[in-house]
Amino acid sequence: MPIVAQSTETTDWVSRFADEVIAESERRAPGKPVVVASGLSPSGPIHLGNLREVMTPHLVADEVRRRGHQARHLISWDDYDRYRKVPAGVPGVDETWAEHIGKPLTSVPAPKGSPHPNWAEHFKAAMVASLAEMGVEFDGISQTAQYTSGVYREQILHAMKHRRDIDAILDQYRTKKPAKQPQKSQKPVDEAELEAAEGSGAAAEDDGSSGSAGYFPYKPYCGNCEKDLTTVTAYDDDSTELTYACTACGFSETVRLSEFNRGKLVWKVDWPMRWAYEGVVFEPSGVDHSSPGSSFQVGGQIVGIFGGKQPIGPMYAFVGISGMAKMSSSKGGVPTPADALQIMEPQLLRWLYARRRPNQSFKIAFDQEIQRLYDEWDRLDAKVADGSALPADAAAHARAVRTAAGELPKTPRPLPYRTLASVADITAGHEDQALRILGELDPANPIASLEEARPRYDKAEAWINTHVPADQRTIVRQEPDAELLKSLDEPSRQSLRLLLDGLADHWSLDGLTHHVYGVPKVQAGFPADATPKELPPEIKTAQRTFFALLYHLLVGRDTGPRLPTLLLAVGQDRVRTLLGE
Repeated sequence: MPIVAQSTETTDWVSRFADEVIAESERRAPGKPVVVASGLSPSGPIHLGNLREVMTPHLVADEVRRRGHQARHLISWDDYDRYRKVPAGVPGVDETWAEHIGKPLTSVPAPKGSPHPNWAEHFKAAMVASLAEMGVEFDGISQTAQYTSGVYREQILHAMKHRRDIDAILDQYRTKKPAKQPQKSQKPVDEAELEAAEGSGAAAEDDGSSGSAGYFPYKPYCGNCEKDLTTVTAYDDDSTELTYACTACGFSETVRLSEFNRGKLVWKVDWPMRWAYEGVVFEPSGVDHSSPGSSFQVGGQIVGIFGGKQPIGPMYAFVGISGMAKMSSSKGGVPTPADALQIMEPQLLRWLYARRRPNQSFKIAFDQEIQRLYDEWDRLDAKVADGSALPADAAAHARAVRTAAGELPKTPRPLPYRTLASVADITAGHEDQALRILGELDPANPIASLEEARPRYDKAEAWINTHVPADQRTIVRQEPDAELLKSLDEPSRQSLRLLLDGLADHWSLDGLTHHVYGVPKVQAGFPADATPKELPPEIKTAQRTFFALLYHLLVGRDTGPRLPTLLLAVGQDRVRTLLGE
């Protein structure tokens, strides 16, 4: 079975796949562009699990292009698939959309208020925009256009002629036991993540109709109600006359399949037909397509009927979401690439897919974890800049920040995401205040305009506004907490005096960091710059107590944004007032 080997080595997986794909393409079609493929069904919001279907071949095709070869990345829009169900939580959609179940996705109305002509185009547009922002170059193919214009006519007639051969292949698997569940490490953690792990749904579709007239791998859409609840009752190979009946509305007709364009091959025949038609060399498959008897496995045999070969390609694992439960309960669905790009730069999102082999599951953060991910990304960025990054890490970084066509647009001054989030939180949309604070982070090289911090600042602000619960937002006190100040013992008062006495001299992000951590050290008789190894364990306890006091006096809570950022945000005068000076 032509599955690309998935090594456990730490070398760059994209390069290894590109080696195999280039060699395989030369064997199959010497001198022609390398063809890699993805398939997406715009049956609803196209989510971050589906994005792996695109990013895996994109990264391989991009590496092929970097090496000077021509490559085509095809995205087949499965917009001629049947409308299977009304997805939950889609704005502008109600229960009346259930009447369209069974129609092609391009024949279903778009959600109310959409500028797009139909259901498929509505959801396709959001994905196209996200892929453009991520620098993904592709050739899109509408299956509605392919089928309804007769592009696949010869392939359809060929499949019908060889229907008994196709049926014999499918019959080998019809009595097979269901595949085992994915390994525990790949199991999604809740129902929302299970939805994210699903494919387009095509893998679950039937493999053709068998009745008194025999097996047929083709399903017409009804000429009356447009639904695919039809059964072929007769077919003549010589004349190509086909008779079908619709179980939904009772309509029946006889057509010439050599002239008829309102129907499609069933999925398990359609996919391998396209492999042969397009000459696909590399295409990954999700867990739902890769179990025994499923479409990728069966397609490997059926593709020979069309004179083609099965693509090589890995099975890819789940993409989970950190913070999914909260998000799915409010949105009614799993997040899309557009949701992710609202809160993170394209480079970070590309990196998450590039750094993990396709058979490794990973999570995309919509909760506090996004701050840690950005810290990790910034550390890698610095290592790449100074030449200390490991080769595989440097390769993943390179694939994140640029494609063969050039570098992705980036933030001129990439300040720490957690700092930007804190500033956006505290300033609550006041850009002049945000600029003041950001300008004081590094007095020796102050930021002159918010544009220098964009788009990262905008992404951090969007995260604060859309993913941080209201009870976790930071609200600076309007007046000093007189009661708390009055109750302080002398050591606590002394710690505040030490902080305030050195405030002006340390008014920068680095300066305040050293100063805030240094106060408990000085108070205990140690130098402010003493290292943890030089200090007794109780200093850490004293620091935590001191920090909690500052948070209570400034924001009325035990915790909050990093204190140096918070102090800069509040401003010297207001800090002095709130701390009782």
